[in-house]
Amino acid sequence: MDLPDFPWDRLEPFKTTASAHPGGIVDLSVGTPVDPTPEVARRALIAAADSPGYPQTWGTPALREAAAGWLARALGVTVPADAVLPVIGTKELVAWLPKLLDVRPGDTVVFPELAYPTYDVGARIAGATGVPSDGLVTLGPVVPKMIWVNSPSNPTGRVLPPEHLRKVVAWARERGVPVVSDECYIELVWEGPKPLSILHPDISGGSHEGLLAIHSLSKRSNLAGYRAGFVTGDPAMVKALLEIRKHAGMIVPAPVQAAMAAAYGDDAHFAEQYARYAARRGALKAALEGHGFRIEHSEAALYLWATRDEPCWDTVAYLAELGILVAPGEFYGSAGGRHVRVAITATDERVEQAVARLK
Repeated sequence: MDLPDFPWDRLEPFKTTASAHPGGIVDLSVGTPVDPTPEVARRALIAAADSPGYPQTWGTPALREAAAGWLARALGVTVPADAVLPVIGTKELVAWLPKLLDVRPGDTVVFPELAYPTYDVGARIAGATGVPSDGLVTLGPVVPKMIWVNSPSNPTGRVLPPEHLRKVVAWARERGVPVVSDECYIELVWEGPKPLSILHPDISGGSHEGLLAIHSLSKRSNLAGYRAGFVTGDPAMVKALLEIRKHAGMIVPAPVQAAMAAAYGDDAHFAEQYARYAARRGALKAALEGHGFRIEHSEAALYLWATRDEPCWDTVAYLAELGILVAPGEFYGSAGGRHVRVAITATDERVEQAVARLK
């Protein structure tokens, strides 16, 4: 299998440099949650800890109903509870979805030009060709087997306008191509209009045919360690995924399902976490701009897409000398060669340290 080298290994020398700073490293390279897992989720996990039997691949009714309820409240999206399928963290699903959707060698999978690397990895696992493209007209006569969209974007924080998503959906439906929307950051919006889910009636036209949306509790609810997410959309596609996952034993553990139901049923903890991230983002953005960086896009998600108009590795090295570790834009595609991705997920104390060093 032709998989790329794991990119984060290339950051190790810069991590060593940053760690040698007298004040210690401020690691802003990975969007790993650092705040406590919400009490409501922990209580539910503990209460379900006595789980001697096999869990349901499709998820408990309580989980599916909670997820559907959250979609309606937060995103204005209506799905039947039986069109919700829990997954073992959304990275697992992103990596295996092309294979599960019968993408084969010789097929093409399209994903954004600046993108989460696992979209390409998933295409490779299926033996397909991954094509980074932000405009479907550039594909020419090629009809892909699958199209990824990601709004808000990792790494740029860009929110795709509704008219763009509508065009993608229309183009794909004319050709019978499924569109999968990675919406893991959809509630984490700081500037401008709120993004719309691909399943929203203003985008989908009221039908979810050929459409899937992926959601995660890792970022919004600090449940990255629980590996908790779900996919929903076209009921026929969800049912087909369910059948394969039953055979493959791809099942979310029962205590995690209980925690998911509790988290999706509670909005208060997200409001608190949103406020934390908003404060950290504001402080880091001001400090970077004051230090001569330009911030592009970044209206949503958990990252600042920053540049000093120099090769990204030069910026990584420069910030490492200040004890700050960031991710080179090159990790996300060649178009990111002069940017770095700065995560806003460090603790308040570490963010304050970064701000002080940038001043």
